[in-house]
Amino acid sequence: MRTQPADLDQAAVVTARLLALDAVENAGSGHPGTAIALAPVAHLLFQKHIRHDPRDPQWEGRDRFVLSCGHASILLYTQLFLTGYDLSLEDLRGFRSLGSRTPGHPEVHHTPGVETTTGPLGQGLAMAVGMAMAIKHDRALHDPDAVPGTSPFDRRVWVLASDGDLQEGISYEAGALAGRHQLDNLTVIYDDNDIQIDGNTAMTTAEDTAGRFAAQGWQVERVGLAPDGDVDVAALDAALSRPQEENRPRIVILKSQIAWPAPHAVNTPAAHGAPLGSTEASALREILGVTSGAFEVDEDALAYTRGAVERGAALHQEWDARAQQWAAAHPELDRQRRRATDRVLPEGLEQSLPRFEVGQSLATRDASGKTIQALAQVLPELWGGSADLAESNRTAIQGSGPFLPETTGVGDRQGRNVYWGVREHAMGAAMNGMALVGGSRVFAGTFFVFSDYQRPAIRLASLMQLPVVYLWTHDSLALGADGPTHQPIEHLAALRAIPGFSVVRPADAVEAAASWLVALERSGPVGLVLARQPVPVLDVPAAQVLAGVRRGAYVVVDTEDPDVIVIATGSEVALASAAAESASQHGIAVRVVSMPSREWFAEQDASYHNTVLPPHITARVVVEAATTFGWADIAGPAGEIVGVDEFGVSAPAEAAMAARGMTVERVLHAITTVHERVEANDRQQLGHVVRGA
Repeated sequence: MRTQPADLDQAAVVTARLLALDAVENAGSGHPGTAIALAPVAHLLFQKHIRHDPRDPQWEGRDRFVLSCGHASILLYTQLFLTGYDLSLEDLRGFRSLGSRTPGHPEVHHTPGVETTTGPLGQGLAMAVGMAMAIKHDRALHDPDAVPGTSPFDRRVWVLASDGDLQEGISYEAGALAGRHQLDNLTVIYDDNDIQIDGNTAMTTAEDTAGRFAAQGWQVERVGLAPDGDVDVAALDAALSRPQEENRPRIVILKSQIAWPAPHAVNTPAAHGAPLGSTEASALREILGVTSGAFEVDEDALAYTRGAVERGAALHQEWDARAQQWAAAHPELDRQRRRATDRVLPEGLEQSLPRFEVGQSLATRDASGKTIQALAQVLPELWGGSADLAESNRTAIQGSGPFLPETTGVGDRQGRNVYWGVREHAMGAAMNGMALVGGSRVFAGTFFVFSDYQRPAIRLASLMQLPVVYLWTHDSLALGADGPTHQPIEHLAALRAIPGFSVVRPADAVEAAASWLVALERSGPVGLVLARQPVPVLDVPAAQVLAGVRRGAYVVVDTEDPDVIVIATGSEVALASAAAESASQHGIAVRVVSMPSREWFAEQDASYHNTVLPPHITARVVVEAATTFGWADIAGPAGEIVGVDEFGVSAPAEAAMAARGMTVERVLHAITTVHERVEANDRQQLGHVVRGA
C-alpha cells in the first residue's frame, strides 16, 4: 500500500516538530514553543508557496522568507534541513553551540537559506518591507511592461511574525510604509498565539490588529484554529492560494497554541524560551505516536520533503529561460544590471565627482548634495531619500520623481527618491532589506541626532556587513538655535563603538565628495556625518584628498619639523588650521591632520600610522565638537582633547560653539599647553641623563 501525500505531509510535520524539540533539549536552551506549534505552517510555506531552490540558496529568482521572530530559529533550520539545503542532521544537533551553523538566532551569510539576520523584534518585518520595495523598484526599472507573473523580476517576500514583532514601535512605521507603497508582493503571517514571556498578551495588548493593518492599507485575513486545536493548515493554504489583492500587502492573522500538542506546556509562557524537559518531551512523543529516539528521522518523510530539490531545480530552469529571453531583448540594460548586481563601479567614476575651488566656503551637506547629483548620472542603481528632510539633508536626486505606486498619480516605481516620512526606525531597517535584495546602492538621510532611532538597524547592518550609506547632517552644536535636543554630542563616540561600522566626518567639500566615492567602494555600512554651516575648501589637491580619505587620515597642513600635531575631524579641521596659523606666530610649528574616519585609519599598517602620526611627536591635540570620549589613544598621555563633554545650548551657531569652547583661542591654548608639557618633560629627561652621567 502506497503512503498517501496527506500522510506524508503529516509525517513531515511530526518530524519537524520533533527535530525542533530535540535540538532545544540537546542544547539546553532555545525557544521550542513556536517551532513546535508552527511546524505545519513552515512545512506548507517551504513545500508549496515559497519559490526557492535548496541547491542554490542565492538564486536570483527566488522569493525571500524572513523569520522576523528570530528566536524561533530552529523552526527555520528544520525546514532548511528537510528541504535539502546544505544543512545536516549534525548541524541540528549543534544548535546554539559554539561555531555551529545553527546559531540561536538566524544569521545571514552563515547558514545557507537564511535571508537576513533577525532577532531584535520588529527588525525582520521592517527589513521585509525594504525587500519588497527593492523588488518592486527592480522590476519597474527593468521589465515594467511585462504581464504580472511572467517577468523574471516577479518575486515575493514572506514573513513569519510574532506578537513581539507587532508590539515593537518599528512595526507601526513599517506597516504604514508597506501600505503607502502598496506592496502586493509582501505576505505576513502573524502568529497570534496569545502568549508571551510575561503571560497572556491581554496583559499588554487590547488593540484590534486586523483594524490596525486594514487602516494602513493592508489586505487582512484571519485563520482560526482547527477543531483539534492545531493550526488550521487547510484554511491557511486556501488563504495563501487566493490571488492577493492588487496594490495591498497581505497579513494573515493565524491563531495557534504555543507548544501544541505538548500536553502540559501548551499555552504556557514557559514554552516560549526554555526546553520542555525530558518528561514533557516523552509525553509529546507519545501523543504524536512516535517511538523513535532523538534526532531519528522518518526516511519516508525526509524523501518526501526533499522533493523540494527537484521542484526548485525546475523553477530555477524555467526562470533561467525567462531571464535569458529578457537579457537577449535588453542587452544593454542587462549589462548595466549585472554590473550593479555584482557591485562593480563604472571605470573612471572619480572623474564624475564635482570640483570645488580652494577657499570656497560650502557646507559639507551641500557638497554631498552636489555629489549625489553627479553620481546619480552614472549610477542608475543609486536611490534613496530622507526622513522628511530631503531639503535639509540635500538628498533629492534631481531629474527623478518619487518612488511611489503609479496609482498615487505623483510618482512611479522607477522613481529614485524615497519619501520615508518621519520614520527613522523603519527607514534604517528597510534600507537593510533593500541591500539584501541586491542590485541597489541605497542611502538615507536624517539629522545626526536622530541616528539614535536608527541604531538597532545600524547594528544589524554592521553584523551583516551590508553596503548601505547613512547620510547625517546638522552634525554638531553648530546646528545652533534649535538647542541641545537637536545638537549631537555623544553620537560620534557611540557609533564608532559599533564593530564593522565606518563613521566618516569630512572636513570640507572635497573630502565630502571623496567620502561618497570611498563609501561606494567599500562592502560594509558607512555613515557620512555632514555639517550644515559653511566651511572653507582646504588647499590640498583632490587626488591627495581622495588618497587620504581612503586611508582614514592624512596631513593637510605641514611644516618641516613639527613640534605639535593637531588631529581634527569635520568642520574642526578649519578650526585647527586657524589655530595652527596662530601658533606659528608664537614660534610653534604645527602639523594638522584631518582624520575623517577612525575606522579606516585603524585598518592601515603601522608604517602609514607612523607617517601621519610620528610616534616621537607626543605633543598632540585632538579637536572635535563632540564628547572627548574615545580619543585618548590618539591624543596620547601628553596630549589634550578639545571637545564638548556637556550638552549644548540654544543660540546662533557661532555663539553655541563658542559657549562650549570650540574656538581658535581654546585650540591655541591646548597647542601651547602640550608643547610646554613635552618640552618640560624633555628637559626633565635630559636632566636625568646629565645627572646620571
